[in-house]
Amino acid sequence: MPRKIISEGKTTAEAIEKGLKTLKLSKENVEIKILENEEKRSFFSILTPRTVKVEITEKENEIKKEKNENKINKLTQNDIDIINNNISNFLSEFANKVENINFTINIEENTAFVELEGETSKKLIGYRGETLNSLQTVISSIANKNLENKAKVIVNISDYREKRKKVLEDVAVKVAKTVIRTGKKITLEPMSAYERKIIHSKLQDHPQINTYSIGEEPYRKVVISKK
Repeated sequence: MPRKIISEGKTTAEAIEKGLKTLKLSKENVEIKILENEEKRSFFSILTPRTVKVEITEKENEIKKEKNENKINKLTQNDIDIINNNISNFLSEFANKVENINFTINIEENTAFVELEGETSKKLIGYRGETLNSLQTVISSIANKNLENKAKVIVNISDYREKRKKVLEDVAVKVAKTVIRTGKKITLEPMSAYERKIIHSKLQDHPQINTYSIGEEPYRKVVISKK
């Protein structure tokens, strides 16, 4: 359960600051509701000490949120056949336009793994996987067209996903050490939801580190801070 407290202060800023210190959280990791504003004072309260009250609630853990958002119902055999057919038709046409591209599709439980191979396939990765991520979004949309039970789609080229995951996990560990040493939070560069999840997952059980995301897509970033 998310933690929730009522914090008081002479000003809104002071009340919020006290609450954040009590919860040991940053402002980006909480929701704030002003219960009593210093500007809304009656004539009869003018001689009483000025007090502002705010309600501060810890935001739901990003990993839990992503897990809830990514809940997928079990696929039926008919769903699997349709998904396989949708992806195959699209990639067959795509392969005709992009020379020397082959593909394989493997559906396990609720996930369709699509592997692209060939001489020109690496050109589809793009800078830090941007082109690959865009292609994955397109294929996911096509695969799940008109289906009630949706499948997760992961598109890979030359083991790029595995290599990128290793790089991101190494970055997460290195940055966490810096945050612990300096006590200052660090904001990473914008990442896709898939890559942010790798960072969150790597550090979710760290006893000294918190992670959360800020900003709007496609510029959403992971912040690594000390608990």
